[in-house]
Amino acid sequence: MGTIKLKVKDLRNIDFPSDSAKSIALKILHKHLRFEPKEVQLAALQLILNDPEAYLEHDYWIPLAKNIIGKSVLKTSYEVHMLKKDGQYNIYGRRHIDESAIRQMETAMRLPVALAGALMPDAHYGYGLPIGGVLATDNAVIPYGVGLDIGCRMALTICEQPASYVDRKVHEIRRALHKVTHFGTEGALPFDAEHEIIEDPRFFETDILKKMRHKAWYQLGTSGTGNHFVELGRVTLSEDNTLGLPAGQYSGILTHSGSRGMGAAIAGYYTKRAIELRNLPNEVKALSWLSLEEELGQEYWLAMNLAGDYAKANHDVIHANLLRVMGLTPLLKVENHHNFAWKENHNGREMIVHRKGATPAGQAVAGIIPGNMAGNCYIVTGKGHPGSLSSASHGAGRAMSRREAFASVAKSDMLAQLEKHGITLIGGSREEAPQAYKNIEEVIGSQQELIRVEGTFFPKVVRMHGS
Repeated sequence: MGTIKLKVKDLRNIDFPSDSAKSIALKILHKHLRFEPKEVQLAALQLILNDPEAYLEHDYWIPLAKNIIGKSVLKTSYEVHMLKKDGQYNIYGRRHIDESAIRQMETAMRLPVALAGALMPDAHYGYGLPIGGVLATDNAVIPYGVGLDIGCRMALTICEQPASYVDRKVHEIRRALHKVTHFGTEGALPFDAEHEIIEDPRFFETDILKKMRHKAWYQLGTSGTGNHFVELGRVTLSEDNTLGLPAGQYSGILTHSGSRGMGAAIAGYYTKRAIELRNLPNEVKALSWLSLEEELGQEYWLAMNLAGDYAKANHDVIHANLLRVMGLTPLLKVENHHNFAWKENHNGREMIVHRKGATPAGQAVAGIIPGNMAGNCYIVTGKGHPGSLSSASHGAGRAMSRREAFASVAKSDMLAQLEKHGITLIGGSREEAPQAYKNIEEVIGSQQELIRVEGTFFPKVVRMHGS
């Protein structure tokens, strides 16, 4: 993924107080967030516009915050003293987690609607809730507790063909990936993709979903930028695995993608409405919630679930196309969301459990925890641990920001590491280099009470955004 430069026309749906504020915003974005997807950049701007006081001591947003405050005064009706003094939550693998993510989780636990929480070992700072944060609330949903890429998920198809198949078919796999996958915010597959999700009646229940249906259809079966990928490689199942397949090595297809532009639009719209409705203090404004007793909350819940189903449909289409063109025979599919909210029972009561970058790990529930493009991805089942709200990490977690990785990792070093492991990369970028991520073995090792390892997936051919 290369530099992404927003232009003035990209800001047309954001209400800036002045042209000077727009100019300052674009300069800061280009300097500090130019490697982030457009939807992330736009979401960051919306948060600052909604609560500029919270950014008066930020490393690089200070000029924009001061400009906005000079043009308008924001008032809040929800007093700081109405927040909880603190909230107890559990941390797993604390030594892997930076303090900014811990402080962010502590802030989330002060919400009046917060009931319980947990922080996973891959956690790092995010917008609203930290990535790797699990938050249970009382009949309320937090759009930024779910995240921008609603229903971002993993999917693994284990195939009948032996692992040696992918070693022999690298050229054919490369050709198939170019033919039936597409990455990025622009464009679509070169052929019509079909899935019943496009006829889902929920698309016609709200104005925002009606507007998104055409784009959802256009982007069906495609993947985003950043760390989204499609991989073919070797699946190794352990002797005592509980997945119902014999131990051994198989060919497999692994994908990571979400709800595309649809999810980002839903997150942006309902976060803005929640902020207007709750009027929270600046330090928690991004965690504004919608009650599920309110019409807006019910609308978001419907839209979130549709976006999650749409994300699953994208994976279904990608896997079906690759199985067809490669002549692979599927045996088992393992998949899970890791940006979503669920109604679950914990501690004897129903809660809304937000997992922003966390994997559901209920008793015997199967899931996928990836590492990096040069290492193992773990196939796991959950142990239903109450302290983690039946959750586990969603990956290794970033050790470097995208900006840090781009500045410190040479492309030649990244490619050398991939070549050392016999991995072919199509597209990709330094921001997603293996060196940018935490050690997956250590992250898995720090959550043994949460998950049971059933096997691994190791990539042979990887496709990401870029040519």
